[in-house]
Amino acid sequence: MTTGEYSNITPDDLAIDTLGPARITSPLAPLLDARSTTEHYVDAGDRVLLDDTSTRIKSRGVDVEELPGFEPCGPRRQIYFDPSKTRAGIVTCGGLCPGLNDVVAGLVRTLTYHYGVRRVVGFRNGYRGFVSAYGHDVVELTPESVRDTAVDGGTFLGTSRGPQDPEEIVDCLEQMHLNVLFVIGGDGTLRGAMEIARVVSERGLRIAVVGIPKTIDNDIPLIDQSFGFQTAFSEASEAIRSVTVEAKSTPGGVGLVKLMGRHSGFIACYASLVRSDADAVLIPEVPFELDGETGLLNHLRRRVAQRGHAVVVVAEGAGQEMLPPVGRTDASGNAKLADIGPWLRERIGESFAGAGMETTVRYVDPSYLIRSVPANPYDSVYTVRLSQAAVHAAMSGRTAMVVGRVRRRFVHIPMNLAVSRRNQVDPHGDLWMAVLESTGQPWRFGEDSGAPTRAPHT
Repeated sequence: MTTGEYSNITPDDLAIDTLGPARITSPLAPLLDARSTTEHYVDAGDRVLLDDTSTRIKSRGVDVEELPGFEPCGPRRQIYFDPSKTRAGIVTCGGLCPGLNDVVAGLVRTLTYHYGVRRVVGFRNGYRGFVSAYGHDVVELTPESVRDTAVDGGTFLGTSRGPQDPEEIVDCLEQMHLNVLFVIGGDGTLRGAMEIARVVSERGLRIAVVGIPKTIDNDIPLIDQSFGFQTAFSEASEAIRSVTVEAKSTPGGVGLVKLMGRHSGFIACYASLVRSDADAVLIPEVPFELDGETGLLNHLRRRVAQRGHAVVVVAEGAGQEMLPPVGRTDASGNAKLADIGPWLRERIGESFAGAGMETTVRYVDPSYLIRSVPANPYDSVYTVRLSQAAVHAAMSGRTAMVVGRVRRRFVHIPMNLAVSRRNQVDPHGDLWMAVLESTGQPWRFGEDSGAPTRAPHT
């Protein structure tokens, strides 16, 4: 978060909806009592402050008690649902992302082992699984049935894109006597979950709807990182390494890697920093020009002339203003992007040929390969922590919220706030500066930014 980015958020904006008073003693109460005097104990009434600098805190001009803050995640001594009578459902929606199976397995284990919930079901193929017209069955989930699912990528529950009727989804929840629904997905999925929570409330039902936000692009606001992101940029860095080897192995070689990032260039930035092989990183947040003395193409020709090869990393959403619009949307209503990769490959080849320079462009698009891999150890641990936090929140009666980590603290975030905007790379922030220092590229291709450059790496 940048300074002032959330200056208009008030304590009320961070308030979490609940289904009612929590009057049931949690099965975890003895464990909590045993550790209540340790330094790791967190008071459920405490808050994790939104503002993290003295300047921002002072600018609000209010007492500490009036500062906006998040509810901390964790088990409560008193819970809302009686575990012996609770039935929970889980659904995964949207595109694939490393760690989906880990989240499902973590939810099942925490519900079963720690709370004694007797029935957990998974809905197949996203929100379609609730709709009778598709004829999809639910699957019974137990710790045994999910024991080995994390070794595989994807989601064993299946997934789909596109909205479904929230009224019919809630009909299904009622018919199955479910008390809790865990929704794992990104922006569109969480908007669907908000509609489900709205219908639940309008009907006066006592069903908790809790989200675990998922986006491989890391574009969910407020939270430190989304699960699967570390795995994604690690795998992406291998694609950069591979295309660098290819570029070095041919006369005048240029390596071009297209990575995920419709609106946010985090994967491109982080992956390019792993080995510092890239000579140019192109992201949606920073427009660029191809031609002219300060354009990308001239930059690449200079690099090839200096050291014999060059490498470009481009996020899928970069440069869209230069391509003709596709004019179509996907099942989720997102505008389809023009394919920057092949277009850029062609323009690079034409540029070198026009300058009388030999080149071979090696182009790689590893997007689906990256999306399908299992989570790495970091993301595996992260997903377990998120799933545990989601179960604790749901059992305490929280609803219409997501769990996430803000400045290394796990907190509850209202669902409407989690979809209020996209997290993006700040062109004037330290991450983009780190990329510029690593690549030696100007702040923006096509203008004299005065940004510091370095000698090309070898």
